[in-house]
Amino acid sequence: MAATAWLFPALLAPLIVVLLALGAILLAYRHLIAAWIGWVLVAGLSLEMALADLVGPEAFQPTIAAIKGGEIGLVALTILRYGAVADWFNPAWAFATMAAMGVVAGTHPELTTVDMLRSLIGSVTPFLVFFCVKPPGWGARIRLAISFAPLLSVVLGGALGVVGLRPVVFDSGGIRLAGLGHPAFLAGVCLPAIYAGLLQWLRTGSSRAATLLFVNLVILLLTGARAPSAYAAIVVGGSLILAPGAAVPRAHRLAWLAAGIATVPVLLVIGENYSALRMFEVLSGEPGQLSGREMLWPAFEAAAAQAPWFGWGIGSGNLVIPRDGPIATLLRTWAAHNEYLRIQVEGGYVGRGLLIGCFVAWATLRTRRLPPLERLVTRLIFLTFAAHAFTDNVLISTPACVFFALLAAVFAEAEEAAAGNAPSDRLRRTGDVA
Repeated sequence: MAATAWLFPALLAPLIVVLLALGAILLAYRHLIAAWIGWVLVAGLSLEMALADLVGPEAFQPTIAAIKGGEIGLVALTILRYGAVADWFNPAWAFATMAAMGVVAGTHPELTTVDMLRSLIGSVTPFLVFFCVKPPGWGARIRLAISFAPLLSVVLGGALGVVGLRPVVFDSGGIRLAGLGHPAFLAGVCLPAIYAGLLQWLRTGSSRAATLLFVNLVILLLTGARAPSAYAAIVVGGSLILAPGAAVPRAHRLAWLAAGIATVPVLLVIGENYSALRMFEVLSGEPGQLSGREMLWPAFEAAAAQAPWFGWGIGSGNLVIPRDGPIATLLRTWAAHNEYLRIQVEGGYVGRGLLIGCFVAWATLRTRRLPPLERLVTRLIFLTFAAHAFTDNVLISTPACVFFALLAAVFAEAEEAAAGNAPSDRLRRTGDVA
């Protein structure tokens, strides 16, 4: 470095950056689980939203690229240290096939090769975690980290709100809790956090897991997100009723379910005095059309009709709504908020059918190997995820990375237990959420 500073001073700063990057890579390689925990917490904070508000909209896409690039890097390091696995029927194969179809059948005239490649990488990234062998204890720790992600987002968002840098609540069709990101993104992270806490509570009966589950449910309700709240209620309610082999007695589970149902009319009464909160507007059935989807979907339907069989190519969904047009300006989004419709535009009937088929086969085969309790909860999660895809961007946003990291954690824990390491068995005996 001294020689560089003397002979080539212009190269000193890049050299320092390279050395620091190599040092970070080495640390991540030596402490993979800690690196994965750090990454999943960062992904759950939706930093792209906060940085876009604090720095400017130009920070939005680079932040998403950095988060997804971090996952790609961690997958590569994990494969290098522990090995790779072939995950047949993984939805990543469907996206790769759709990209190849676009090359053969043709793409949207405004879709560049770089844009298509960028969209392909972004689409497959959440699924790459399933192609690496996980280190021992990875699943339990990742699941625990995901459980804390919404609370961390709210705490950090509240800190920014206290100092006046960014509000922690938004007024968007009613007052909504946003945390460090956006209410919809916070709700998207709450779902896997709720599922993680639900699994831990049913497995162990831990009071700490139950408390964290309750906190995440409250955060989800305060985001005012209608569909995520409904799907969380379905998964939690169905699991409480049906969960086989749970550590929590059935009578206790049904009592908690009854208490949850009984709170709904109480919340409606409270909502008469606090009607500005979107949560109470949703419960009272008065939110109306708050999302703007009725303005977005006709344009995507028209684009899909022009290339019905093979679509316009991966990434063409970003070209349907002009970014400087009135709809994008009003709604501050050009995404479809309907994954079936977006995939229809990008891959046509063939691509959409292939992706759905991969998901069905993948979910069926992977959950078949799980213990009965995990199998029931995970299949409920997959079913509600399929329904959620009708109204939200559940495959391309950063919360999708957190969601699929949770599924990878559930599968990894089951594989460890089957191999005899069984850290989840120790968790069941001790009731330790860690």
